[in-house]
Amino acid sequence: MGSNKPLFRELNADDPEPEATEIESLCMNCHANGITRLLLTKIPFYKDVIVMSFTCEECGFQNNEIQSGAPIAQKGIRFTLKVETDRDLSRQVVKSDYTSVKIPELEFEISSQSQKGEVTTVEGIIDRAITGLEQDQVVRRITHPEDAEKIDKFVDRLKSLKESNEFFTLIIEDISGCSFIENPNAPQTDKSLKIENFIRTKDQDHQLGVFTNEEVTGKKENALLKPIQEGEYPLEDFEGEILSFPTNCPGCNVPCETNMKMTDIPHFKQVVIMATVCEACGLRTNEVKSGGGIEPKGLHIEVDVNSKNDFSRDVLKSDTCHLQIPQLDLEVGPHALGGRFTTVEGLITAVKDQLGDPKLAHIFGDSVDVKRREKFEKFLNKFDDILEGKLKITIVLDDPAGNSYIQIKKFATFGHVWFCFENLLVWLIISSPSACLNIDRKQRLSDTSFERYCEPTTKNILSGYSVFQQNFSSLADNDEIDNSLRITHYERTYDQNEELGLNDIKTENY
Repeated sequence: MGSNKPLFRELNADDPEPEATEIESLCMNCHANGITRLLLTKIPFYKDVIVMSFTCEECGFQNNEIQSGAPIAQKGIRFTLKVETDRDLSRQVVKSDYTSVKIPELEFEISSQSQKGEVTTVEGIIDRAITGLEQDQVVRRITHPEDAEKIDKFVDRLKSLKESNEFFTLIIEDISGCSFIENPNAPQTDKSLKIENFIRTKDQDHQLGVFTNEEVTGKKENALLKPIQEGEYPLEDFEGEILSFPTNCPGCNVPCETNMKMTDIPHFKQVVIMATVCEACGLRTNEVKSGGGIEPKGLHIEVDVNSKNDFSRDVLKSDTCHLQIPQLDLEVGPHALGGRFTTVEGLITAVKDQLGDPKLAHIFGDSVDVKRREKFEKFLNKFDDILEGKLKITIVLDDPAGNSYIQIKKFATFGHVWFCFENLLVWLIISSPSACLNIDRKQRLSDTSFERYCEPTTKNILSGYSVFQQNFSSLADNDEIDNSLRITHYERTYDQNEELGLNDIKTENY
């Protein structure tokens, strides 16, 4: 780990003098120069914030302010919650400054930027609305009695919602994408909550302070790329090159570098491997993204994990793929794990590690009730039973983009891909089935001279590729059907195409 420190650090009692930036700024009271101190810190389980304190020695004026330091999400987010029980009223809610709240049944709306961001509950949102409406009601009953009567009736309806006398729908929309509604059934699916991501309009971007270079400079950008001369960038050099680009660490937000490389998975498609190592906090992330576009149909894969031998299957999970384990009533969205190339065992371990992340302590930690915490600990113990082979499960991968893949048993795919993420090196070896079936998996992964086991011939490769194209989901040892693996291609729904951005694509008469 390097000597650099994260930009936003948690307040620590052992650090009595945290680093603060001091800048000279104008006092708006006496127009002399004062001092503004800036402190970048974290609110636990919420977000990064910037604490500002201004002091003017000339007139003694002081002012304190807090602003969000969290990054703006690429898309806005919309939560639609059906509130039907007292438990729904107790759901934790995180609201940003740009969050709007709607209750369609009452035609009630709290516009964005009318309230400061807060951590509250569904009941707390209603309480705050009631408090705001009842403010100045005493004076209003004297000056405008008719309006006061209407407000009283509306407040009574809000109070009836708190008492669960009627069902209602709560819609929380945040153009910054920084809001959250708790799932009390986690890690199971929340059937009462619908989450949608949407693309912001230009006006919404401007509201967040996001502008294009053309809007800032007033100069129209030339979107045409420089023509490439013949032979200037050979394909071999491009595929073998490791590209680097600057980014911010997802853990501590310190600037760092991300390495990227394109490669081909034999008999599948081209993928992009990305690896980030942060010298400030030591975070290491690896991700795989599809480089071959969106398939014409979605892909539904089911694989039975009945023994420890099934743990060795290679798995490519794209960043658009949903993961389900029906035996645990578990569903993981595509953004939770991201895209990754691993094994069945590695995928199960990644789900367990993410659910046990200390960052989720506000949901499953000591702050929640004992029964709920015990239930969650019992749920996590089931992952240990799976990894020890005591519990048989079925892993379901549903990828609307069709960019996911699970290896067929015993290396019968006529190919082998060894990804070394740490050094971002890739060995692509297409080998004869007869030379591979008797090789121990650990020996394959640990021996860099794997080529000596390979005896590829044109006949083996072409015949294998032909069979693979016909039905790559059913090959196994000795051409047996792999009954543990089931693959289905399906037509995407309108909502799935909308999420992938396909409905707005115009390919004719544009």
